Amino acid sequence: MSRQRSGAGRLPEAEVRSMFDRIAGVYDRMNRLMTAGLDQRWRERAADLAALADGDRALDVACGTGDLALALRRRVAPSGQVVGLDFSERMLEIARRKDPAIEWVRGNALQLPFADRSFDAVTVGFGVRNFADRRRGLAEMARVLKPGGRLVILEISRPRRGLGRALHALWFERAVPLLGRLARNPDAYSYLPNSVRRFPSPAELAAELAAVGLARIRWIETARGMIAIHVGERT
Repeated sequence: MSRQRSGAGRLPEAEVRSMFDRIAGVYDRMNRLMTAGLDQRWRERAADLAALADGDRALDVACGTGDLALALRRRVAPSGQVVGLDFSERMLEIARRKDPAIEWVRGNALQLPFADRSFDAVTVGFGVRNFADRRRGLAEMARVLKPGGRLVILEISRPRRGLGRALHALWFERAVPLLGRLARNPDAYSYLPNSVRRFPSPAELAAELAAVGLARIRWIETARGMIAIHVGERT
């Protein structure tokens, strides 16, 4: 799972972009396989938490092949607008085929090409852990939010104890790299657990959201703590 990639996985941005260009054709199938189809349910939950309505304008950062942007589109239709941004052109090619009505933009999450206070909600699904500079990326997303708008982050998390911790270790350290080899993309699917391993805890990410000026920050955990969805609001 995911997109606007770099530093967190300790690979140069150009190399990571090339890696995701290579896996674009199998990206959706691998997501369904790795999560038993639950990734779509998690995206729907994230889209619900964006609290959008008909006529709103939403941005999905690190949109990849567009599934979260599609969920946002269903919530702002018929008169709203959704923009999906990613730095992988191959991912965007697939996204454009799914819904030409969405504005698909090639760009960098660390330098969003949008005016201040221009979106009612900003989402990012399985992408924040791959930002080259996470603080800068979070600040950029906060910048383009309207007052009262929500930033929603859907991300893989690391359970700290119990069965969830054991399942997480088994799946991400063993099964995911094996699936990557079967898909003939071992580097990409070794990068995934590496990026997860370096990602902050839910509480630490919440503190980072507060540091860029967001308020009323909360998060929910699902899949025995292996998935966290954060929400922060611009005041």
